[in-house]
Amino acid sequence: MLQLEPIGRVVAGRTEVTDDYWGGVQSVIRLDDRFPPETVQGIDEFSHLVVMWAFHLASPDDVALHARSPRNNPAWPATGTFVHRNHRRPNQIATSFPRLVKVDGLDLHVTDLDAVVGTPVLDLAPYFRDMGPQGPVREPSWPGEMLGDYWAAPRP
Repeated sequence: MLQLEPIGRVVAGRTEVTDDYWGGVQSVIRLDDRFPPETVQGIDEFSHLVVMWAFHLASPDDVALHARSPRNNPAWPATGTFVHRNHRRPNQIATSFPRLVKVDGLDLHVTDLDAVVGTPVLDLAPYFRDMGPQGPVREPSWPGEMLGDYWAAPRP
């Protein structure tokens, strides 16, 4: 059995889970102090990170291993568990691509991280453009419709 130990936590940023309005959210990922500072040496030369994190507020009982319409919207087709990017996945793990604003010791200041305060960070790395998708990206229309407000600024 694979067991992961978090390398850090989100210690500043949003506190409430919402489906939309994550744009411009300022967050801080604090790496565990068991890591020496040189573990992030050079990371400040990158604009974005790849952050793997756990849906720590989700219940394992909320995993959904069946096809369903995204956000229960009947206008969008029923799709399987591995087509969704929410907490109802078997391992309840997510991947985000926040912008790195600054590094302060083991604190990584980022924007556009869609994880809340207290979220365990399982791993992170700088985003390498050459490791991103190769060739044209194809997707149906419903993700763009569903995520129209995802990166909009939070509402007051």
